[in-house]
Amino acid sequence: MLKRPFDKSRLPSRHVTEGPARAPHRSYYYAMGMSEDEIHQPLIGVATCWNEAAPCNIALNRQAQAVKLGVKEGSGTPREFTTITVTDGIAMGHEGMRSSLASREAIADTVELTMRGHCYDAIVGLAGCDKSLPGMMMAMVRLNVPSVFIYGGSIMPGRYKGRDVTVQDVFEAVGRHQAGQNSDEELTALEKVACPSAGACGGQFTANTMACVSEAIGLALMNSAGAPAPYESRDQYATASGLAVMELLEKNIRARDVVTLKSLENAARVVACTGGSTNAGLHLPAIAHEAGLEFYLDDVCEIFKDTPYFVDLKPGGQYVAKDLYEVGGLPVVMKELRKAGLIHEDCMTASGRSIGEELDRIDREADGKVIYPIETPITKTGGVVGLKGNLAPEGAIVKVAGMSAEEQVFSGPARVFECEEDAFEAVKARSYKEGEVLVIRNEGPAGGPGMREMLATTAALSGQGMGKKVALITDGRFSGATRGFCVGHVGPEAAACGPIALVQDGDVITIDAVKGELSVALDEATLAERKAAWAGPRETIYASGALWKYSQLVGETYKGAVTHPGGAKEKHSYADL
Repeated sequence: MLKRPFDKSRLPSRHVTEGPARAPHRSYYYAMGMSEDEIHQPLIGVATCWNEAAPCNIALNRQAQAVKLGVKEGSGTPREFTTITVTDGIAMGHEGMRSSLASREAIADTVELTMRGHCYDAIVGLAGCDKSLPGMMMAMVRLNVPSVFIYGGSIMPGRYKGRDVTVQDVFEAVGRHQAGQNSDEELTALEKVACPSAGACGGQFTANTMACVSEAIGLALMNSAGAPAPYESRDQYATASGLAVMELLEKNIRARDVVTLKSLENAARVVACTGGSTNAGLHLPAIAHEAGLEFYLDDVCEIFKDTPYFVDLKPGGQYVAKDLYEVGGLPVVMKELRKAGLIHEDCMTASGRSIGEELDRIDREADGKVIYPIETPITKTGGVVGLKGNLAPEGAIVKVAGMSAEEQVFSGPARVFECEEDAFEAVKARSYKEGEVLVIRNEGPAGGPGMREMLATTAALSGQGMGKKVALITDGRFSGATRGFCVGHVGPEAAACGPIALVQDGDVITIDAVKGELSVALDEATLAERKAAWAGPRETIYASGALWKYSQLVGETYKGAVTHPGGAKEKHSYADL
């Protein structure tokens, strides 16, 4: 193997490996079996979110070993470390979900601290579950070192009664079970086969949405996100990612050379055309924030407005990530977007080539089943829509993939719940009425705290056959697996006395995803009167600890629910210290 020389005089790792004063530091490296050559090569962080919490993360440790082979081949010295994850599927529907969004910040913070503390020169980050993907990408952009992201891969679809199933089907089966439409035995049979392997949830839920974003934004190698977690081919992508980070280090191509306003727009296009998770409306602004860029919910939604929806993925469509991979994956999707002039081709990627140069290498075409040709899309506008109005002055977001135009307008009396548990109990008891707009408030980033996802409630509604007969709005979030007319991210949140805090039972709410409106039939004087009488934020039980700290620091939803001033306020670059 040919060793390439690296000048460490400008690299962060010089602080721990070079010169007589660093002899004690080098002793530690010798203690771990490193050779003199390895100590004086660039030190590359190989960060994973491996744990035994869920199938999304369980294969990351194995893939990290393949990354390390690539780093070594590129004349680098890999240093593996892990960080936390909170897995939404297991955290869903109870107090644990409050930890989910806060974990995104903890992941970014811990990766930053590990890189800073040990003076690593570049990073390859592996992540598998919803918040761990943006968390890892946020750390890369914050540190602004040469960076390559790699997804751990999706789960294989389960099979039940001759059809493919995902964990979404199990959540919805709970609703059918509550309605007496399936037996204990049927529910048990489904739960045992729905998740048959390692990997993240298989539909275009948050993990796969953000995996597509990682390629579209340029931080991941093209097509590296597609192969399911059990596929041995993932190891080849992992090794290639390790080698790629060494090429980036040699050329001094850093994360913020890759993540630009143009590449963020490319990422938003991909979310829209695949019917991706509404959570991307939270994560893209947060990634932008780390680079000191203003790319807010409004900007994301502007992109959504004129992007056709042409990739038929669950939950709105029929197929899962494995199916998309088998017909060519995200590169074919981006090639279709390019045909319509909807991709910025000059954006840099992790390979050192531009998006345009990468797409020139792709010879496969849309299959017409999973990926429709862009000339004949499923619908002419994106699968995700932004809303604004007197009920959401700072915006809201809704996934409409798989819904007809008629289903995208809903008006009805409000039924107000002060938290998710109250709403879930009402759904379970079927004590709500057809035609109502269920309002779940006090679930925002600060007021929750933690901006919980509402999949248990929405899946129960779908399972009861009521997904299209009621609508639901919240200052919290929805899982990427949610379907039905469910509006999330309503801002300002109730804890900040946003209009959602002032709604009362019976107020008529109108949701119009065609026009992009979310309003309540109250005049300004009535809203002002209610605001003057508002009793203040709902008290929570979180008066200390990580969730209290998060609630004190977290900012507005439309800016990404971030917890620090971001790249715009920086006074130094880590990579240049």
